[in-house]
Amino acid sequence: MMRIINQLKYCVIIILVCLIAIPALAKTQLDSDNDGVQDKDEVEIYHTNPLNPDTDGDGYNDWLELNNGYSPLSSKKVKLKDNDYDSDGLSDRMELNFHTDLTNPDTDNDGHKDGEEINNGYDPLKAGNVKLSKKIEINTGKEQKLYYFLNNVRMGEFKISSGKLSMQTPRGNFKIDGKALRAWSKYGLWMPYWMSLKNGYFGIHELPEWPNRTKEGENHLGIPVSHGCVRLGVGPAEFLYNWAPVGTPVKIY
Repeated sequence: MMRIINQLKYCVIIILVCLIAIPALAKTQLDSDNDGVQDKDEVEIYHTNPLNPDTDGDGYNDWLELNNGYSPLSSKKVKLKDNDYDSDGLSDRMELNFHTDLTNPDTDNDGHKDGEEINNGYDPLKAGNVKLSKKIEINTGKEQKLYYFLNNVRMGEFKISSGKLSMQTPRGNFKIDGKALRAWSKYGLWMPYWMSLKNGYFGIHELPEWPNRTKEGENHLGIPVSHGCVRLGVGPAEFLYNWAPVGTPVKIY
């Protein structure tokens, strides 16, 4: 008899839990305007109107715009990556990537716009000087591309030239362990914006220069022809040199 009573108690508890959980789940999955985007996401992430399936009134519902990369906040046919709804210097696409407020130029209310903080490597979600992590990834295969990341968000990419077949660029995980505006190569060339890897065994740098300042291999970007280093074009090399501090992780594959 006691066994039956205990089983009934467990059944009652399970039923009560289900009755409580189902309304809670329904609330989080509520889509009042039937536009395919949950109310919770409309309010907390996209800042669209949960009671209006077409927030910007352009004839396309919010879900359709978001899933095709368009802004549901602008009546113009503009991509998220090209729109800056709150004029903070950070595109709507990047706002979503960093989980900042698309409608507030200063998400953490610290007196600095979100775009300003991201451009200087600071966390736009935390007041104060909280730095975001940086890393670099380099594809030495057919892509011949360098990608740089801020807090695991890909910020951009540059075309490179890695080592030729007989002198391939080492693959693996490294860190920038030194920097120099101009380093001298044993091959008789200057390497501008030098970023050392593996204690100078190889590195990342701008297209090399002969002593007469003639650039080597300006048409080689995208082709693996270096002596093992990773070459960058004029402009990208200087940018990356200033962007990546000593200690920045570099993954080469």
